[in-house]
Amino acid sequence: MNLQEFQAKRIFGQYGIPVPQGEVATTPAEAAAIAARMGGPVVVKAQVLVGGRGKAGGIKLAHTPAEAEEVTGRILGMSIKGLTVKKTLVDPAADIRKELYLGLVLDRGRRRVVMMASSEGGVDIEEVAARTPEKILTVAVDPFLGLREYQARDLALGLGLPKEQWGAFTRICQGLYECYLGCDASLAEINPLAVLGDGALKALDGKMVLDDSALFRHPDLAALRDEDDETPEERTARLNDLSYVKLDGEIGCMVNGAGLAMATMDIIKFYGGAPANFLDVGGGARADKVAAALRIILSDPNVKAVLFNIFGGITRGDEVARGILAALAEVPTRVPMVVRLVGTNAAEGRAILAQANMITAETLAEAAQKAVAAAKGA
Repeated sequence: MNLQEFQAKRIFGQYGIPVPQGEVATTPAEAAAIAARMGGPVVVKAQVLVGGRGKAGGIKLAHTPAEAEEVTGRILGMSIKGLTVKKTLVDPAADIRKELYLGLVLDRGRRRVVMMASSEGGVDIEEVAARTPEKILTVAVDPFLGLREYQARDLALGLGLPKEQWGAFTRICQGLYECYLGCDASLAEINPLAVLGDGALKALDGKMVLDDSALFRHPDLAALRDEDDETPEERTARLNDLSYVKLDGEIGCMVNGAGLAMATMDIIKFYGGAPANFLDVGGGARADKVAAALRIILSDPNVKAVLFNIFGGITRGDEVARGILAALAEVPTRVPMVVRLVGTNAAEGRAILAQANMITAETLAEAAQKAVAAAKGA
């Protein structure tokens, strides 16, 4: 789950990271009022979950409340990479002397959280990695010891910060690490971490990505979700507790179990087809859940055939069959369906589907070949 900039910076502030005291405006008049309260130049920033806002015209400096109202009027409603701007963040303008990058991410290869820092702040870290990888400094954090002060000082030294700023930089590093852990994040970054004219350090922009699987521990953070960040299919999948990822192929897949779903996509590719999605209905899928999953698959206009691969351990084959027929009653389609059911109540499920004249298969290889042939025939 991605957080908006203003949400991320408010959370950073709770962990002692210095951030601007900005406010959110949803109308030009609100932006003017906020600028008047701040009593100086402000920066108006579009709040959308994409990068490149500045290049797209979504970040503007305003010297007066009237100018803040005018630029907010231009920013609100504009489209940035397909997303419509519905709110802006009004921050007090900062006297920036230098821009740094600071971020935390999980390095699965090292099995450690890694803190990254760069003197090339203010641009995408991917660009820095491509152009000047030597300017990205990293330290791996021991999960039992946490981020140590000497590691933060090493980064400060590598960034060329004067010694009098090491203390403030270390506190920001440790605060960001505690924020990363405390929120069950998969990414937390400050870009830029600005060195101001008076020597102070301040997080002028923030980004956080939270682990969806841990949101049950953070209902307050789950409530911050921006539904504009999801496609209708992704939203439906989340609300029905389904794991769904859209792909570019033509064979829709409904499988119970992530590993089985990956194997199903592999064997479709092996027999010359291409999966249109990853969709795991999980264990114990009821008819209503299967129906919701099928509606998601059939909403993709690229789907020319659907392959069901269900192993009935917890999930009952007859429940899956009823879910398929229930979905087809709600969403009539001529897309051919191939079903492989094995395990608990598989015979009952196959009997239900046979009455509906659906294509069935005994093995996964047979099912994949039939699905590929059906898609090509369609």
